[in-house]
Amino acid sequence: MKSPDEQLKLLGQGVETLVTPDELGKKLEQKRPLRVKLGCDPTAPDLHLGHSIVLRKLRQFQDLGHKAVLIIGDYTALIGDPTGQNKTRPMLSDAEIKRNAKTYFEQAGKILDTAPDKLEIRRNSEWLAKMSFADVIRLASQMTVARMLERDTFEQRYRAGEPISVHEFLYPLMQGYDSVMIKADVELGGTDQTFNNLVGRELQRDAGQEPQIVMILPILEGTDGVEKMSKSKGNYIGLTDSPRDMFGKTMSISDQLMASWYTLLLGRKPDGHPMDAKNALAQALVEQYHGKAAAEQAREEFGQRFSKRDYSEVAEVMSVSAGEHWIVELIEKTEKFKSRSDIRRIIQQGGVTLDGQKITDDKVRVTVRDGQILKAGKLVVVKLKVS
Repeated sequence: MKSPDEQLKLLGQGVETLVTPDELGKKLEQKRPLRVKLGCDPTAPDLHLGHSIVLRKLRQFQDLGHKAVLIIGDYTALIGDPTGQNKTRPMLSDAEIKRNAKTYFEQAGKILDTAPDKLEIRRNSEWLAKMSFADVIRLASQMTVARMLERDTFEQRYRAGEPISVHEFLYPLMQGYDSVMIKADVELGGTDQTFNNLVGRELQRDAGQEPQIVMILPILEGTDGVEKMSKSKGNYIGLTDSPRDMFGKTMSISDQLMASWYTLLLGRKPDGHPMDAKNALAQALVEQYHGKAAAEQAREEFGQRFSKRDYSEVAEVMSVSAGEHWIVELIEKTEKFKSRSDIRRIIQQGGVTLDGQKITDDKVRVTVRDGQILKAGKLVVVKLKVS
């Protein structure tokens, strides 16, 4: 087993915020298995690569001899975490929650060690459903409204005059109470969970427990490279996506986003030509969730489609205005060339096509359509999105 110092160094890798390193070091020095909490609300049936970041950190704790405590928030899901929401979430039915929770078990098992001595699975209805109204009042008395409004999403909605239902204030208290009930040593979460996790520390302190360590992991940007990965935004890669879809979606991300994904999903930097690096990333991700044989087959199939000039899956999306565009300015928008003279040279050499039609006149103007594929040289392949 690694020493406390070695564990602290390893566990701190890829972490955005750690409250606090000294406290975690002292817990590790106790040389006992820590109880490491991760809560998942079954508000949707699928886990995606964004979830994998925190799940893999939880697996890292397991591999170091600690115990993962996965809490299925079947009771907190009745409210829905208001994180990142500018309005109150609709409440889920009991049937929806049960159906979604079942898939969480199956999908989390793709990453976590599911051996009984390594993983404890709990539903927070075990304790929250048993609370009396008096218990809820006592819990609510431990937090002020001013403290609740420190949460950025609540503050923004309050200032904007957006309605905030009283039951939403209960969510951080419920999540924090989970930490009290399972006696969590550490709680993991994304950056959008910082407030909730810190509430857990306060409630544990009030209950006479040693406050949990809060370990915040970065949030993965979705395939659009703009917003966080989310099924509702359609910019996600699901852990249960087919090898073909997982490979193709990965190949569609931008080069800039690829570098971030390498760091967050593989813990290293990309090497070599961007296209080769993206292939390696896609293959590594498919291999993690479907095995080596499936990854090699997905790469081979993608290569065959790409060789037939089916660029729809590999192309970055570039937004352009409707109407006519000078071909040089259109290519310039890709930001892949240093100067217009370089672009003119590529055009004159026959290295530019729009939907497979070669363009050799650098003075031509083209009328763009949604979904067209613009190719310039060996490195630039974009799908046009007319806005």
